[in-house]
Amino acid sequence: MVHPTAVPGHAPTRGGLSRRRFMHLMGAGLLVPVVGSTASCGGGASSLTFVYFGDATQQEAFQQLFDRFNESYPDVGLEAQGIAADDWAGFVNTVATRVAGGQSPDIIQIATEGQRLLAARDILEPLDSYMEADADVIEDYLADIDPNLHEWNTRYASHDGRTYYVPGGYNTVCMWINKETFEAAGVPLPGDDWTWDEFMSAAEQIKANTGAYMLPMGSGYFTDIMPWLLTNGASTFNDDWDEPTYNTPAAIEAVEFCREMVARELAPEPGGAFEVGEAFSRGELAALAGGRWPVLEMRRLDIVDKVKIVPMPQNTGHGSPIGWDAWPITKGSEHKEDAWTFIKYMTSTEASSFYASIGGTIVPARLSVANSPDFLDNAPEGSEKLAEAVSYATPIPSPERGAEAQTVIQEAWGRVVTGTAGASEALDQANQQLAELL
Repeated sequence: MVHPTAVPGHAPTRGGLSRRRFMHLMGAGLLVPVVGSTASCGGGASSLTFVYFGDATQQEAFQQLFDRFNESYPDVGLEAQGIAADDWAGFVNTVATRVAGGQSPDIIQIATEGQRLLAARDILEPLDSYMEADADVIEDYLADIDPNLHEWNTRYASHDGRTYYVPGGYNTVCMWINKETFEAAGVPLPGDDWTWDEFMSAAEQIKANTGAYMLPMGSGYFTDIMPWLLTNGASTFNDDWDEPTYNTPAAIEAVEFCREMVARELAPEPGGAFEVGEAFSRGELAALAGGRWPVLEMRRLDIVDKVKIVPMPQNTGHGSPIGWDAWPITKGSEHKEDAWTFIKYMTSTEASSFYASIGGTIVPARLSVANSPDFLDNAPEGSEKLAEAVSYATPIPSPERGAEAQTVIQEAWGRVVTGTAGASEALDQANQQLAELL
């Protein structure tokens, strides 16, 4: 499910906290690596192939979910393969290349960052007829998800007006606060409406009283760039993703704020040897920006009760990127009906509740599950804020040439935050490059 990034697309960050980097630093390497391997379950006559953005941290939960599916549908086998990639755009390119070479899976897990790109490759089966045939199932599902999620999936995940995806779980970005570090510094825990100025003031007091850094300032698109842009009324593209807006005064102000955190040594130097996860667990880092994905390591380290989740600090208003999971069927699938059965299962309350209860790294799309003990138990105080963020979230801009655009966006931000380029110069240049890509 999304991470990435997602989730929703959580690209590596220079000093920041992508899902991948967090799991690596917090000890995910202790798990059995499965990237590029295939896990099978079920032994029926039909055997579905399912590819997903795979890393070691996802496999255990995924496999439990697959096993649960096969308990309900023993005649449908399922072969799941994780594909390694640096980000979602890279994953899409790998999948598209495989399909072009004749290796067509039945189902693909894909997050927002790659959905329009993959649909535009003309390798997916439209789902409209399936949805009409199972209208009762789909209507039940849509009635239990935030209407924004359905509207965004309709607007952004298609290039021709047809439906290629059923939206799944998602990730937004909030701030994970180390309560003990705040308390040791004598700083009150933030509320839902804290501001950039209050964030900066808290960082100064924490550094002065404990020596701890406040928050990494990296250059990951989902966790390091978009939250600061959106909380200042800015973004990388307009609402239709057909015009770059990366060099507006509000965008420049956002990156300069992040640079100031680094320059004043309130954030670790990006690109250094600072280990984010370990520092957070030791109280040497006061906060992390992330979606649902850190919860597994918080549990493993037994620090769930020491953490509080709050919205990102705001300058002009609340803001968060959002990326959601989806499972399209490929045109080349020889098991389309069974693939649709799998997709329907993934939208069910049973699957959503089960995945949430075992520590799935996404926010369940079903509101009933996101507000249930399956999601909220054994999770930090304020975990419901991740679901509430959908009300003010913005889909992470992901045009068809999203991989190239993301590289441009991250490189420019990184140069500013590390102090190797001025904000206006770097974002002006990047905005021109983005316009050329479109």
